[in-house]
Amino acid sequence: MEVSPVETTTDAVADAVRRCAAGDQQAVATLYDLTAAKVYGLALRVLRNPAQAEEVTQEIYLEAWQNSGAFRPGRGSGLAWLLTITHRRAVDRVRSAQAASRRDTVYGLEALATSPVDPADQAIDTVAAERVRSAMRGLTDLQREALELAYFQGRTHTEVAAELAVPLGTVKTRIRDGLTRLRSVLGGD
Repeated sequence: MEVSPVETTTDAVADAVRRCAAGDQQAVATLYDLTAAKVYGLALRVLRNPAQAEEVTQEIYLEAWQNSGAFRPGRGSGLAWLLTITHRRAVDRVRSAQAASRRDTVYGLEALATSPVDPADQAIDTVAAERVRSAMRGLTDLQREALELAYFQGRTHTEVAAELAVPLGTVKTRIRDGLTRLRSVLGGD
C-alpha cells in the first residue's frame, strides 16, 4: 500500500506537535518547515498585510510550542489544529485593529467637540458669514433661490431644476451667474 504525500505530511505535523508537547525543541523547527507556508498564507489572506502576517506567523509557532499539549489527534490533524490557531489569532488581530481605529475616531471627535472655541476664529467666521449674507442680498431673486437650494440645502442641480420647475440648463446658468456675482462682490475670496 502506497502512502500519499498529504497523509505523510499530516502525520509528520501531528508527530512534530506531539514532540513539541514532550519538550523537543527541534520539533518546533520541523513543525515550522512543514507548515510555515500554509500558516503564513492563511494569516496573509485574513490580514492582507505582509508585515502583520509575519508577526502572527511568529506568534503561532510560539503558541504552538507553549500549547502543544492541548493538541488532541482524535479531534483533527496537526495541520488543522495549527491552522485553527492561525485563523483565530489573525481574526483577533483584525478585530483589535478595528477597535483601535474606532477608539481613535471617537477620541478624535470627542476632542474636537470639547476643544474650546477661539474667540478670534469665531469673530472672523461671523464677519465672513455676514459678508456672504450681504453679497447674497445683492443677487437677483432667481439666482439667490437657485444658490440657496444648491449650496445651503445641498440639492443637486437636477433637484433644483425639478423644484423650481425650470430646465436644468437654466438652473446651471443662474447658479453660475450668481457665483460670478458673489465672487466679484467678495473680491475673489
